[in-house]
Amino acid sequence: MLLNLAQSRRALFFGGKGGVGKTSVASTTALAAARAGRRVLIVSTDPAHNLGHLWQRSIGADIVELRENLYGTEIDPEATVEEHLAAVGETLYSVMPENLRGEVKRHLELSRQAPGTHEAAILERIADLLVLGLRDFDLVVFDTAPSGHTARLMALPEIMNSWVEGLLRNRQKSEKFAAAVRGLEHDTNRDHLVETRGQDPLIERDLRIRRILLRRQSRFETLRDTLRDASLVSFVIVTNAERMPVLESAQLYDQLKTAGVNVGGLVVNRRSPADAGEFLAGRRELEASALELMTSELKALPSTELPLLPGELMGEQAIGKFADLLA
Repeated sequence: MLLNLAQSRRALFFGGKGGVGKTSVASTTALAAARAGRRVLIVSTDPAHNLGHLWQRSIGADIVELRENLYGTEIDPEATVEEHLAAVGETLYSVMPENLRGEVKRHLELSRQAPGTHEAAILERIADLLVLGLRDFDLVVFDTAPSGHTARLMALPEIMNSWVEGLLRNRQKSEKFAAAVRGLEHDTNRDHLVETRGQDPLIERDLRIRRILLRRQSRFETLRDTLRDASLVSFVIVTNAERMPVLESAQLYDQLKTAGVNVGGLVVNRRSPADAGEFLAGRRELEASALELMTSELKALPSTELPLLPGELMGEQAIGKFADLLA
């Protein structure tokens, strides 16, 4: 199932409850695809930076080569937020009067800790990497943060697009009012202000704001449509055969479905062997009971079971042996 998805999609997102082995499964799939000749980029959105630990090398914000055909990068949440706020600040300073720069600075400082700022910054970075990946690579593999965070990210493009649409409507009302006050010509058939020569700075500022909002709206619409294109993108839910991960996987599936994201498969990771002694046989029976808790939707997904390994999965050689199991 994983190899088929890696061959038929341009981007795969791996998600699930924390600690179920998302990074291992994502890296294994990426390596298998690279071995098959695809040029692959693996991206970690998890602040724990498990990708670098798994590959036993330093992986930062820059894209680095992990092996032939395989490249990796890690999104640093703090650095991404700083870059995001710097870009927002540059935009605000360009459209706000000089006497309000102090207010803009104070607003940006408050925004650093505001709910949603972190998610918006990460979403911007994912959008950039997805565009880059679809342009320069055959496959982009996203190793995502724990499921609650990831579900919000998947829903955010639609939310942000609606938010920008609301801002544009407010700008339109403001522009119409300004046109009436200043006696500007307004073409009601085209439903936007006619840009006249020699217009005053306030009108020019309003038009700049509109252009900025339209660019952001286009960006979020593109990201939303890409994430919803099942021929390009699929989400793979990773779980363990335990009660809490299984129940959380069902919630994640419902949230992804609501966001319009295609779920292409399910991986049950670290499955205990049935023929390795009484203790592990008993453990496997408990796992079977946990898997019975799966919803009918999860059970209907194409699925793969990956075994519990005797040692720690670390380094390219170990990942390579794990990738052999996918074949």
